[in-house]
Amino acid sequence: MRQKRFILQENELPKAWYNIQADMPNRPMPPIHPATKQPLGVDDLAHIFPRECCVQELDTEHDFIPIPEEVLDKYRFYRSTPLVRAYSLEEALQTPAHIYFKNESVNPLGSHKINSALAQCYYAKQEGTTNVTTETGAGQWGAALAYAARVFGLEAAVYQVKISMQQKPYRSSIMRTFGAAVTGSPSMSTRAGKDIITRDPHHPGSLGTAISEAVELATTTPNCKYTLGSVLNHVGLHQTIIGLEAEKQMAMAGEYPDVVIACFGGGSNFGGIAFPFMRHNLKDGRQTEFIAAEPESCPKLTRGEFRYDFGDEAGYTPLLPMFTLGHSFKPANIHAGGLRYHGAGMIISQLLKDGLMRGVDIPQLESFDAGMLFARTEGIIPAPESSHAIAAAIREAEKCKQTSEPKVILFNLSGHGLIDMSAYDQYLNGDLMNYRVTDEDIMKTLQCVPQ
Repeated sequence: MRQKRFILQENELPKAWYNIQADMPNRPMPPIHPATKQPLGVDDLAHIFPRECCVQELDTEHDFIPIPEEVLDKYRFYRSTPLVRAYSLEEALQTPAHIYFKNESVNPLGSHKINSALAQCYYAKQEGTTNVTTETGAGQWGAALAYAARVFGLEAAVYQVKISMQQKPYRSSIMRTFGAAVTGSPSMSTRAGKDIITRDPHHPGSLGTAISEAVELATTTPNCKYTLGSVLNHVGLHQTIIGLEAEKQMAMAGEYPDVVIACFGGGSNFGGIAFPFMRHNLKDGRQTEFIAAEPESCPKLTRGEFRYDFGDEAGYTPLLPMFTLGHSFKPANIHAGGLRYHGAGMIISQLLKDGLMRGVDIPQLESFDAGMLFARTEGIIPAPESSHAIAAAIREAEKCKQTSEPKVILFNLSGHGLIDMSAYDQYLNGDLMNYRVTDEDIMKTLQCVPQ
């Protein structure tokens, strides 16, 4: 009988996260102060983030960083997540490819985001913090952060992108269930939000606007720290639990991936699944291909420029070296709210510069086509974000069909779509459309990036 699911026992869970910065041939350029243009150290970042996260952010020496026992104990509640062979999808595509997916949708709150939320809240609690703030797009990160804050006895305030809050109202309900205060962004509750609304009263919000408001609240509230769901190095570090598990599970299946794929907003789930496998390319000469699938309407990897830019719209963050569309870029109102971010993470950007991975952009309708096929073959309704990874995997499987190559394809199913059914309703009713950003729009926002 063929085996479909591969699951590790609790005693087989990885005990350390993988830090790819220690193995990169060209390490990321440092974040810099926007006024002085000088590199920032741990002390500079620690007034915003938990200090241990800042240490991890800048660590380029240690390839593995131990997972605190308190965090590992919480991981044991739900990890390992299954590695699944997508036999039915393979049969529907009539491809010789072997398709596997890491099912992070079975995590508490339905996505991979909890892996870093628990770590960040643990470190905040350890240093005596009482309050945490954050931003969220589709709401997966906000829900995870609200839950993790409750686990460690912290008060949480979440700024959710306004258009996503309207599209996915139950996500904010989940956050409030765990006791978080939730505000649609841009709002009138912060100086940054007021300025954005003054410039554009109908601004739908973006992750950049929500980050500005969350950072402002963190820096003006006593005993409060900002937590982040993607983009920065320490977040991707915590997510490598995904790929480290998948390594062991692929060995159980007797295979090794030729292609590793994940959807891409800021890079957390891509780094989580890709970095542990990428270390074998860097150290052992493997030739695995790594593909980040972003929305066609927010194509920073495929059409952005590499430069220093702010991580938020108001310019509160340090300047980060990354592929960007410009921090004032206003993404279209697609349903993959977690991917509507103007820039890529520093590590991802350096890896892309070095040709160690590539990006593909996926139109909204193609992503929903892929999500529907996956749901009807594998029985899981994927989040719109995750459907971008499925679409990229299908593209690769179709190539194998043309070449008769039985490649092994692994993708990360970063979350389920059970709270995204209004988007599927629109798709089924024929009301969704594709959005493609123009070169003129990109150039306009890139002109606002500091030189």
